[in-house]
Order: sequence, then structure tokens, then C-alpha cells
Amino acid sequence: MLDMPNIRDTLRAEYDLAPNPDLAAKMQDEYARMARVVSPADWAIHAPYVAAINALKRDRNATILAHNYMTPEIYHGIGDVVGDSLQLAIAATQTDADVIVQCGVHFMAETSKILNPAKTVLMPDMDAGCSLAESITPAGIAEMRARYPGAPVVTYVNTTADVKAASDICCTSANAVQIIRALDADTIIMTPDQYLAQNVAAQVPEKRIVWWEGSCIVHEQYTAQDIREFRDWNPGTRIIAHPECPPDVVAESDFSGSTKGILDYVSAERPERAMLVTECSMASNISDAHPDVEFIGPCNMCPYMKKITLEKVLWSLHSMTTEITVPENVADKARLAVQRMIDLGAKG
Repeated sequence: MLDMPNIRDTLRAEYDLAPNPDLAAKMQDEYARMARVVSPADWAIHAPYVAAINALKRDRNATILAHNYMTPEIYHGIGDVVGDSLQLAIAATQTDADVIVQCGVHFMAETSKILNPAKTVLMPDMDAGCSLAESITPAGIAEMRARYPGAPVVTYVNTTADVKAASDICCTSANAVQIIRALDADTIIMTPDQYLAQNVAAQVPEKRIVWWEGSCIVHEQYTAQDIREFRDWNPGTRIIAHPECPPDVVAESDFSGSTKGILDYVSAERPERAMLVTECSMASNISDAHPDVEFIGPCNMCPYMKKITLEKVLWSLHSMTTEITVPENVADKARLAVQRMIDLGAKG
């Protein structure tokens, strides 16, 4: 666990981090990307951190990979590559930076390290875990293989390196259907997200998909009744759900897709009002790019994603002490599963 009082004192001794309206005014290009959801007063607080982090990135030859669920000041202020887990995994294989800072959760940083064993990968808070990743272990994979002999194991990237290493291929919510269709098998094991597996199964009826009973603490909270009631209260609103939601929630929605799929849908459709049935920072991060769309509805936050803050990112780059390591024997096996996913996706 990070010693935040000591970290805070150290950073304040090294950097001028007091709220600075003058600096904030000079950084209007950055602020313009988040002005609808971040107040000028809050931007004056964030701007000194953003400036310090961006300067350190240049000094360290570092790049920041920021997931769509990051807060706007991270997503728009310091993120060099932003996107869903698939986009960030691909970006991790393409960067020329010496240092990767993963603004997401722990398994994402492990994935970056697996794909870049020679690079330094920093995780601003090691306690930024994932309930879904923690729901499955290599023993669980072995249990599923014993139950369904010969069936390939497709593992969601939202898993630990150990679990990836025990699997045949990885997938994301963006490419799961493509991966499943491409496999030469009638029965396929999907772990650990039961709802993603069930939603994929509905789209690939020619395959028998069996699954591990894990789920995301954010997406499992939504219910079909919630969606029906919201639609009654807000007629005409376009309801857009992530496929980690239960199948009856997806069935009640107008569209379901990965975080990138959601962004592409909103960009193409430009609905007057939209409710995103996913982690609520998603709507905040795309709000300024879609001023003609009113984003309304529920806000379920991921407590793990929200552990990543500007202060912790600054400390990570300043101290270089929050480094991710993956044992070589685990990384080699996990890399095969992740690379198979990327290679298959590249075939279109």
C-alpha cells in the first residue's frame, strides 16, 4: 500500500503543485477536451499535476496508456494512447518509449509487461485490481479443461498473467465474437466473464460455449428492470450497453459493444440523448467530443479504476518504484495467448 502522506510531502517538495489559475489558463488546449465535465476551479487544481507529469514523460521517454474508464483529467490531460483493453494491448506492442505507465488496473499493466519484457512498466497503484480478474485462477482453468476435455480455453484479457498463461488464446469484449468464430472447435470454454460468454453465445449459435461464473462488479449491477423503467421515464433515449452486462440487460438495450464499439456507435449515430450502461467515466470522457449528445442516466464507478490519480501517476514517474514484474516462464506462456489474439484480429 502506498504511503500517501509521505508521497504527498515528497512531491510537494519537488514540484509546485498548488492550484494555479494562471497555469490553467495557459493550458486551455488540454482543458478544452474536458471542459463540459471538469470545472475551471478543478482544472486549476489538476493543471500543475498535468504539467509536471507531461514534463516527466519527456525526461523519462515514457508513454501513458489510459483506459476509457480513467477520470477525464487523466484520460484527456496525460494519456498518450487512450482506448479499451484491446487498443491498449496493441499500443503496448508498438510503442518506442522506454517506460510505459499503465493508467488502468493491474492486469492491464501485466499485459503491457508481457508484451514488452525489456521495457519498464509502471503501475501507479498496485492495489488497483479487478474483481473479475480475481474470480478465476489457473486451478479454475484446469477444472474447466477436466470438465470439457479437448475444448480450447478463451480467456478474457481481464485476467492475471498466470491465468493467461494457462489459456489457449485471449479475447476482449471487442473481438470475442471474432475469436470464437475463428476457432476450429465445436465446444469452447470462455473465462471468466459469464455474461460476456452468454452474450457471445447468442451471436455465435453454431458453437457450444461453456463458461466460468465470474462477473464485473460494475456491469453486474444493472438489471433489465432498471433499463425498462429508465426507458419509461426517458422515452427516446438511446440505451447502449457493454457486453459484460447480463444478457437480459443487453436485450433491453438499443446497442451493445465494447468501450470502443460504444464510442464508434455514438460517433456514427449522434443520438440526441444517450445512456451508457457501463462505467460512468466513459460518458465523461467522450462528452466534449460529442457536444450535440446529452449523456444521461446511471453512474456505476469502478472502485479499482478510480484508485489511479494524477498524484499517483506523478509519484510513479518521479520515483520509478511502482514497476510491474512477471516471471519469465509465466510471461512466455501468457504472451502466446495474447499474441494469438492480436494476430487473429489482424487477419480481419
